[in-house]
Amino acid sequence: MISDTDPRHTSRKLALSSIFSWLFSEPNFEECISTSKEMLEEEGIDYDDELTKFIVEGVRNHIDEIDKIIEECAPDWPIDKIAKIDLVILRIAIFEALFGKKTPIKVVIDEAVEIAKEFGNDTSHKFVNGVMGTVVEKYLPSEKEKLPKEIFEKTDNLQEY
Repeated sequence: MISDTDPRHTSRKLALSSIFSWLFSEPNFEECISTSKEMLEEEGIDYDDELTKFIVEGVRNHIDEIDKIIEECAPDWPIDKIAKIDLVILRIAIFEALFGKKTPIKVVIDEAVEIAKEFGNDTSHKFVNGVMGTVVEKYLPSEKEKLPKEIFEKTDNLQEY
């Protein structure tokens, strides 16, 4: 399990909050990031500002490509039918895995699943895990052998959602 005090984990949660706000409520992108950062700083919580900016800007710059990948890897789930929080988690994970390429794929998937458990519904983590397994199979096949088999078991991770 990932520690809540890990600055990189906190940075991903900050990116999640910022992107969610920007996409679904607040049109001012910079304001979203600023508000999320202020809340963390008031609590004295450590985060990696560089990683947060990298993720937020990366998702923002690649959102159309990322959404096409989600549609391809979860064909039974149109973008507008995916829970908004799960959609943002997937956007972050796919950005980190395919565009950012700074973080090992196992860490990307572990982080996405943990954040889905924390912020999503009861089946979010299974859905995120299933979609990311498909992403690895289609876009990073050489990484497949480095990952646990559970990621690729299609038991209904995408249908149960």
